[in-house]
Amino acid sequence: MGHGKGKKARKDHASVRSASAPDLSVGGVARVKMPRKEYEAELSRLQGELVAMQEWVKASGAKVCVVFEGRDTAGKGGTIKRIVERVSPRVFRVVATPAPTDRERSQMYLQRYIGHFPAAGEVVIFDRSWYNRAGVERVMGYCTPKESKKFLESVPSVELAMVDSGIILIKYWLEVSADEQTRRIKSRIHDPRKVWKLSDLDLKSYSRWYDYSRARDAMFEATDTAWAPWYVAQTDVKKRGRLNIISHLLSQIPYEPLHERDVRLPNRQRAGNYQRPTLPMRHIPTPF
Repeated sequence: MGHGKGKKARKDHASVRSASAPDLSVGGVARVKMPRKEYEAELSRLQGELVAMQEWVKASGAKVCVVFEGRDTAGKGGTIKRIVERVSPRVFRVVATPAPTDRERSQMYLQRYIGHFPAAGEVVIFDRSWYNRAGVERVMGYCTPKESKKFLESVPSVELAMVDSGIILIKYWLEVSADEQTRRIKSRIHDPRKVWKLSDLDLKSYSRWYDYSRARDAMFEATDTAWAPWYVAQTDVKKRGRLNIISHLLSQIPYEPLHERDVRLPNRQRAGNYQRPTLPMRHIPTPF
């Protein structure tokens, strides 16, 4: 299935497939800040397209699963926020799993994620996913090397089963440069709006840049498959990164354009015998 707009998007936004040795440099990627008005106009347009995608997902019974992985501070949360802020939470669902319980630790590793997979008419977005085992768990010693290796060997077949069941599976890796990551982490230290984003684990992870690089490379080598490829997004400039990801996401879904409805407001009923009650109202203070 498809439509002219979707086909054009596929041509305009070529896939950023990772190869066996993916080029993750920022060469050729625009690093100039984007003017706010230009960004907001383009974001508004793309969010309208996300609503059209939503309506197609509902009508067609499609099942969409989007995985976000990447470096700390690469902008996963901000990108996801812009994807879901104008769509229905009944269709778009964000999954950010907490630390596993004792019961979940005793289960087959992927079992804790399977219950979150989309049903018909749903888009599920994983803010980090089962790939924790290939990244943070491997680097920080929360699993054994044997467990990580076994995961990388088994996950392609699980994802093949997902795709065979009709799930549209899209996996993104957000990549940020070392210098930009340092700048963003420093900005969190003294900003009361961002301090909650800085955990002890984040500080430990920061010192292990190349351990994470090795883990990422091994993950790509084992799990970048024809049926579930990895798409890499450079996010040193957050606004450009968000727009590029949303644009690419739309190009992967064969949604139909949203037809404008001819909506007319009906007349309101007359007041009739309605009388406003004289009950005391507890109004909130108005300091602004």
